[in-house]
Amino acid sequence: MSNLRDIAMSVKAWPFEEARRVLKRYEQKPPEKGYVLFETGYGPSGLPHIGTFGEVARTTMVMRAFRLISDIPTKLICFSDDLDGMRKIPGNVPNAEGLQEHLQKPLTSVPDPFGKYESFGHHNNAMLRRFLDTFGFEYEFYSATEFYRSGQFDKILLRAAEKYDAIMEVMLASLREERRKTYSIFLPIHPQTGRVLYVPIKSVNADEGTITFDDEDGTEMTLPVTGGNVKLQWKPDFGARWAALGVDFEMYGKDHSTNTPIYDKICRILGHPAPEHFTYELFLDESGQKISKTSGNGVSIDEWLTYASTESLAYFMYQKPKTAKRMHFDVIPKAVDEYHQQLNAYEGQDETAQLNNPVFHIHGHNVPNSDMVVSFSMLLNLAAVANAEEKDQLWGFIKRYAPEADPETHPGLDKSAGFAVRYYNDFVKPQKTYRQPSELEREALLDLRSQFAEYDGPLDPEALQTIVFGCGRDRFDPLRDWFKAIYEVLLGASQGPRFGGFVALYGVEDTVKLIDDALSGKFLSS
Repeated sequence: MSNLRDIAMSVKAWPFEEARRVLKRYEQKPPEKGYVLFETGYGPSGLPHIGTFGEVARTTMVMRAFRLISDIPTKLICFSDDLDGMRKIPGNVPNAEGLQEHLQKPLTSVPDPFGKYESFGHHNNAMLRRFLDTFGFEYEFYSATEFYRSGQFDKILLRAAEKYDAIMEVMLASLREERRKTYSIFLPIHPQTGRVLYVPIKSVNADEGTITFDDEDGTEMTLPVTGGNVKLQWKPDFGARWAALGVDFEMYGKDHSTNTPIYDKICRILGHPAPEHFTYELFLDESGQKISKTSGNGVSIDEWLTYASTESLAYFMYQKPKTAKRMHFDVIPKAVDEYHQQLNAYEGQDETAQLNNPVFHIHGHNVPNSDMVVSFSMLLNLAAVANAEEKDQLWGFIKRYAPEADPETHPGLDKSAGFAVRYYNDFVKPQKTYRQPSELEREALLDLRSQFAEYDGPLDPEALQTIVFGCGRDRFDPLRDWFKAIYEVLLGASQGPRFGGFVALYGVEDTVKLIDDALSGKFLSS
């Protein structure tokens, strides 16, 4: 372990870089609270989405890296901002009309439109916990409602009253003039209506720990800042939470990055060092627009898991978190294949390479073996040629190519075959477009057909690829035009796998028939 720890102190994988920054905070002495705290936040106004998965997965990767380089205990908190007032009624809930009268009430005071939990906030929190548990994350769940009402936040709230002017100075500098006139860091919760009030504060009494304000009807009221009677506006809340909990690390999207200095200043004003933070780039849809849970563009968790494994999604989340990435359905096959390539590489790597390998950051020291004797992209092409409706159609070809494989001994491959059929029918099949070959392409394909018809060697991908290469080498410049022609004429696609590998899987005789059908125009008329 000590040797591995030494290696981990210098590897370039981004979770280790972040972990080393966190460790540097405690070079002189360990944390007084007894552990290093990693935090993720969640706004429970809707259901968990793919960004939630990404944030928790990436934070877990940093925490796992930290555990390798340090013996200081760690803790991951998922904090739900469920004391926030419901500003609008979600469009995707039942009995929405019954929620109108509960606008601006904390989410934990709004009735559950699904009728299953004591409030809408409790419902969404339960969905979040189920979501996180499904993926096996290690975390502790914190509810803002409980945090405020139980007194856990009282010390910091009293400190915020004491440092009110200093915190207001930070906030007012970031606001437009009109907003400054009414802004306060404290939001009272009306004792009668239960609503979160966005009203000016007339005075703050630090000695008494109270605020005075006029409610919406003009009635002057005084409330203690403690005991869940008020909550902080979201930016001060961010910094105050860091201070109250002693957060050491939190990551968030680029859209938060301009607020980071505000969060940090408030945390320091309240008497605690600001945590280390990591800003990740946002995901884009196929047209380059930012993914939004309200607009529904991009890929949801459920959609990704319809076509690929959780691990492939974790792999995608690991890759270049500071680079904006398109997150659409066409990224899934590449993520699956690259994940399995890294699995296959892991066992033969030295310790430095293993710690830099994404699969270590997904699985820790329990990296599984890949049973994918056929790549996912190859399965997709096989499904396309076979017009597969069920995964069993693929297994006939797989077993001929790899007789040792079956669904019981290769469960990952079996699942992937099912995913491939589903992906093919939903995305590939509607886009299939065959074309006629040019005279030169026809000549090359006839040469390829002739050589395959005479071939009596083993189903060796490299040997078959050599034949494919030879048929195009003297005819096409650049050579990629030859392979493009193969894909477009035979497969109805603009790109595909190494064709020798495909022939080995599909079968030489079947490939000869495939060429015959394509050259006869059969696919053009179907």
